[in-house]
This record gives sequence, structure tokens and C-alpha cells, in this order.
Amino acid sequence: MCSVKQSNEPLSKADQENLLRIAEASIRHGLEQRTPLPVDPTEFSAPLQQQRASFVTLLKRGQLRGCIGHLEATQAVVADVAANAYSTAFEDPRFPPVSGTELPLLELHISLLTPAEPLEIGSEEELIQQLEPGVDGLILEDGYHRGTFLPSVWEQLPDPRTFVTQLKLKAGLPAGHWSETLRVSRYRTESIPPRDNHN
Repeated sequence: MCSVKQSNEPLSKADQENLLRIAEASIRHGLEQRTPLPVDPTEFSAPLQQQRASFVTLLKRGQLRGCIGHLEATQAVVADVAANAYSTAFEDPRFPPVSGTELPLLELHISLLTPAEPLEIGSEEELIQQLEPGVDGLILEDGYHRGTFLPSVWEQLPDPRTFVTQLKLKAGLPAGHWSETLRVSRYRTESIPPRDNHN
């Protein structure tokens, strides 16, 4: 039985709080300096120095306001979160850069990814059968087409078939696309909920 390996222990409340604080500080730094907050990982706890991939999502009144991240772990998670928070606020091509007046209205979510695990599948039916709704994040790749959905997307797309179809469209592929070169990987996330500091 193949399962997604989680080599990183869940973060403590204090470490989660630190990541949220760093993400918020990076957005504020971006407003003032137009650059991400510089972070020295050695100033933080050992778990925050571990290499982990992350995504940062911003919501405004419950609606998506930006979401950017990395699928592979390439740097300390505290540095990854700082970089992604900045990119989410100012570089998501779907939205204009965040303004200072929006800050009190934003809700910030952080997702830490487990290493992606390739799925052995021969058809779309096999893929759909293997999915665990609400838990699995997916990476879909074919040639230069690539797209991912975080597990949180299941809240909007609870049906596995629709989830897969919409991910193909996000990757720039036709809804009915399937080929021998299509690759699908699964990952899971540790979600860090936003601080309850906005009304």
C-alpha cells in the first residue's frame, strides 16, 4: 500500500504563528520597499529552517485575492513563505498588486506541502478512483503544460471528475485530454489557519 510520505512533523503553534507573522511582514515590507522581506533562517527554530515547499493564499471578503507558491522544496520554509507572501500580494498576474488600504481586509492562509508522489495510472478513471477528496493536492503535467490544485480547492470542486477536468483546463489542456505522456503527482498539505485579527 503506497502512501504519501510526510517527513516533516507538524509545526508547533509558535512556529505557525511565526510563519504567519513573517508572511504579513513580507507583504508590509513589499508595500514600503517593493521587495520581499529579507529573512535569515538561522534566526528561527529548527523546524522553520527545514526545506519545505509552501503556498500562500490571500482572501478578501472570502474571495481569492492571490495565490502563489512552490511545488518543490528549495529553501528554508520561513524564507519560502516570505518570498511567496510577497509574490502572492504583488505578482499574481490575475490580480492588481495589493494596496495599503486592502491590508485590513485580507485573510492570509499558508499551506506547507509534502513531497509530491507520482501516481501510477493508466486512465482518467483510475486517477479518479485513487483520489481522496478534501485531502489530495494534484500536479498534472503533459509536455510544457502544468497545473496544480491545492487540497483546499476541493471546497469549490468537491466532485473528483470535475476536479480533474478543471485542473486540466488550468494547465491549458482540453477538458477531455488524456495521453500516455500525461503525468500526475499527489501531495498533501499542512494548513496554517489565519490569525483572528480582522473583523
